[in-house]
Amino acid sequence: MVESTFSENRHLFSLPSLKKHALEGSFFVMVLLFIGFLFYTTLTWMWDDQRLPLSKIVLQGDLTYVTAGDVQHAFSEIEHIGTFMSQDIGVLQESLEALPWVSVVSIRKQWPDTIKVFLTEYQAAAIWNGNMLLNENGQVFNGDIGLLKGDRVKLYGPDGTSQVVIEKWRQITPLINSLGLTVTSLVLNERRAWQIILDNGIRLELGKDSLDERVERFISLYNELGSKANQVSYIDLRYDTGAAVGWFPEQELEESTDD
Repeated sequence: MVESTFSENRHLFSLPSLKKHALEGSFFVMVLLFIGFLFYTTLTWMWDDQRLPLSKIVLQGDLTYVTAGDVQHAFSEIEHIGTFMSQDIGVLQESLEALPWVSVVSIRKQWPDTIKVFLTEYQAAAIWNGNMLLNENGQVFNGDIGLLKGDRVKLYGPDGTSQVVIEKWRQITPLINSLGLTVTSLVLNERRAWQIILDNGIRLELGKDSLDERVERFISLYNELGSKANQVSYIDLRYDTGAAVGWFPEQELEESTDD
């Protein structure tokens, strides 16, 4: 009888405790549901295109060739522009990296409706193969050559040789400049032979080997030519020693003088 009484008492005593725990659990679940509702409502509001649209673009950078219109057009090509919260910055960045002249893109959001765009343009050091451009590192990029401000040297070469060609141009330029001349074109042909066109119209055939020595030989020869240099059409330096000089016909020179 003692054991039975003890069991009944324990059972009766535990009912209020269970009820209390049940109420506490229900309250906790209701709090969680309320927090979830607030979170869902907030996210829905923030992702609503009508609530937080990206409506302002701030364009920054030392720009010469890229305009605000170019940036707006690039963004307009994106299928869907999201809200301040939902828009993927990477998508915006890729659209601007595809623009001609754009080298580096940095984009960040500014609450509540603004994106700040900082652009760095390529610096055109040379015209490559007639229709492309090179930066200082010999990297090929696309840009409207007609928009270039100032003259650029024209470099030519097979695919994948742009860095070699621009480096050779840098090496040769000080030597040619010492004569008061300028390299207007440097060509590396498919046979890997070099050719130079100078601003006075002389064409130099340098071949494949001993390029530096042959340029030095041209400098010595040019100094010896003196006033006769303006009669020279080309100089072929593809010899171990010496050079072959091609002269303009006298009639052509006379016509040129009359002009």
